This record gives sequence, C-alpha cells and structure tokens, in this order.
Amino acid sequence: MGKKAPVCREERISESVHEVKSKLPSDERIIELAEFLEAFSDSSRLKILLALSLHELCTCDLSAITGLSVSAISHQLRVLRDKKLVKYRKNGRNVYYSLDDEHVAEILEIAQKHVVERR
Repeated sequence: MGKKAPVCREERISESVHEVKSKLPSDERIIELAEFLEAFSDSSRLKILLALSLHELCTCDLSAITGLSVSAISHQLRVLRDKKLVKYRKNGRNVYYSLDDEHVAEILEIAQKHVVERR
C-alpha cells in the first residue's frame, strides 16, 4: 500500500464549508460526471479518442492504428457513443467516426497538458 494522505489533526470545520457545499453540483450530477469521466479511464478508448482528435476515421482505420480487432473497436465506439463523446456518419458502406464536439478535444488537450506538467 502507498502512503496515507495527510489529514487534519484538529476537528474544526472551516467557515468555507457551507459556501463550498452550496456551490457543489447535486449528487445526481456528480454521479453523471463520474460516469462520463469513466469513459476516459480505459486506455483503448483513450487511444481511439486521441486518434479521432486528429482525424475522422473508419473502424478499419481505428483497428490498424490501435491494433485492436474491428469487433473490439466497435464495442469501444458503442461505449463512447453512449457517453456522447463520438459521433458517426455513413458514406456508402463505410462509417466514419469523429469526436462529438470541440469540448471532447479540449478535455483531451487539457488532460495531456496536465500529465506533461506533472512529470
């Protein structure tokens, strides 16, 4: 096990507690956010999202990029679609995926910057 996080030695509630509690989202919204962010916690899904942040791609392209089977890609894309992180368009027999909107790209960019800065 790792080190324990430092904790207060004195049990006195700060004046800012009431203010912070009043500004927090509802428990329902927090659960919704946790479920949304969970989509980013799988390395395969993250690789798919990062690839799609660079270019619109079909499942075969994503398979070649990630080394995953088309079936595995399809499963991960379904999870990402359900979380509204990716969208698709059909062109004849091909289906092309892209990020749902610019917010997804921004989340990925900020996360990468954070990781690099923490090194």
